[in-house]
Amino acid sequence: LAAGVITKDLSRALQFVEQLQAGSVWVNQYGALQFQAPFGGFKESGHGRELGRYGLAEYYEMSSSDSQARKVEIKYTQIFINNEWHKAANGKTFPVINPSTGEEICQVEEATRVDVDKAVKAARKAFDIESPWRKYEPVARANLMRKFATLLRRDVDYLSKLETLNNGKSVEDSKGDILASADCIDYYAGWVDKITGETIPGGCDQMIFTRHEPIGVCGQIIPWNYPIMMMAWKFGPALACGNVIVLKPAEQTPLTALYCASLIKEAGFPPGVVNVVPGDGPQCGNAISVHEDIDKVAFTGSVEVGKKVQEAAAKSNLKRVSLELGGKSPLIICEDADIDYAVSVAHRAIFTNAAQNCTAGSRTFVHSKIYDEFIARSVELAKKRVVGDPFDPDTEQGPQINDSQFQKILSYIESAKKDGAKLECGGERAGNKGYFIKPTIFSGVKDNMKIAREEIFGPVMSVLKFDSYEEVIKRANGTSFGLGAGVITKDLTRGLTFAQQLQAGSVWVNDYDAVCNQAPFGGFKQSGHGRELGRYGLEAYYEVKTVVIKLV
Repeated sequence: LAAGVITKDLSRALQFVEQLQAGSVWVNQYGALQFQAPFGGFKESGHGRELGRYGLAEYYEMSSSDSQARKVEIKYTQIFINNEWHKAANGKTFPVINPSTGEEICQVEEATRVDVDKAVKAARKAFDIESPWRKYEPVARANLMRKFATLLRRDVDYLSKLETLNNGKSVEDSKGDILASADCIDYYAGWVDKITGETIPGGCDQMIFTRHEPIGVCGQIIPWNYPIMMMAWKFGPALACGNVIVLKPAEQTPLTALYCASLIKEAGFPPGVVNVVPGDGPQCGNAISVHEDIDKVAFTGSVEVGKKVQEAAAKSNLKRVSLELGGKSPLIICEDADIDYAVSVAHRAIFTNAAQNCTAGSRTFVHSKIYDEFIARSVELAKKRVVGDPFDPDTEQGPQINDSQFQKILSYIESAKKDGAKLECGGERAGNKGYFIKPTIFSGVKDNMKIAREEIFGPVMSVLKFDSYEEVIKRANGTSFGLGAGVITKDLTRGLTFAQQLQAGSVWVNDYDAVCNQAPFGGFKQSGHGRELGRYGLEAYYEVKTVVIKLV
């Protein structure tokens, strides 16, 4: 929580300020609390800050067909620790499946608690105050990040094929994800020498300032829907702030993360700074969440697992936690909207990435005056959507990730029929191999139906009718989720009113899922806490230390 030092030697004092692991460090005095200076702890002394500008941060939210899979060489299947490749301690591997065929791609080493311990030890050594990583000038750290981004772009052709083979998204979408990920790393490289504290007014014989210091060993658990992009969102701010990483990719999609580990080494990152441990949730992910020597965990995934991660973090060493969880996001189409444009936006909002998207616009609210026309045009567009081989450049939608998700989505479709929603198109398997589902649209959906309440994570558009704007705002907010929301309207006042009243971390007006590296992203309610991307994305990866020096 706090530390102090009494000395007349300025260099010694500043060395103590840098190396003492405490939220407040007082020089030549003790307990010098100031209303204008932040106060709070490192380690198990708590997280968050009280007092000063930083004390405000805890109290606001930011609104801001069959596959013809090409042969792709699998280059890395082992655990990456300390810039070296390792077999699993238990000698076990697990299968990685091609969702376009349901067939095995390869076997990958299965990391468990012993392997996580090894990775954490390597990371802890890399974070030692005397390590090369900690001694790098900011520009050197930024240059390593830019080199990594350059390597992602260099290998975009291979990486996009590997991502498509393992995840099933179209190869063009995979290329877009990889280039956006490289941009994200570059964006955060630009922040490395701009992560500054502040000088705070004190007494005439005082100097008060803050330092932003890396938290330490960061456990990062990423999902299977955007494997490389979610890796970049986690790596960027963590490395920019000077942390070290133990990353667990989703067990469904570990292949591109392992290849990227090789690029981390090629870029010149010191051993132990980035470690990649492929494995499942119960053995590998849980080992990260409960580990006593991991200082922070970032998780992207379901609400159910997110709660378990937070509970495990609290019961172990009270490590910092940031969560980006599920959504049941509303898209509101007003009666003044251009119908063709609204249909296009709504189509993209739900069906992008085979609807395996946490921000998917899965509740489409349409004004009663244009409801029937909207349904007719949406069905026409959905029937034209090309579902099939993700390596085919004409394909717009690939398979769902695996059989369990495939069966789960089909069960939601059956429940909608039983609940009385009208199936307008789709609602069935596409092809006879792999996990493909035709784009599905239901009309006549009511708020209490299962497909309107629960996250489906599949290509099912639920279209609900509304008559008044006061009504639709209440209905749109009537969910435990709050990740994203959209509104299509020509009325500026109405658009800004929705932006103010919708309870979501991101609100898009006349667009949807317009995510960019410089703007924060995260959820309200049970869609998570903390922010990724933008300047706000850095805050989860540094500690704020208050330094008070008495001039004696």
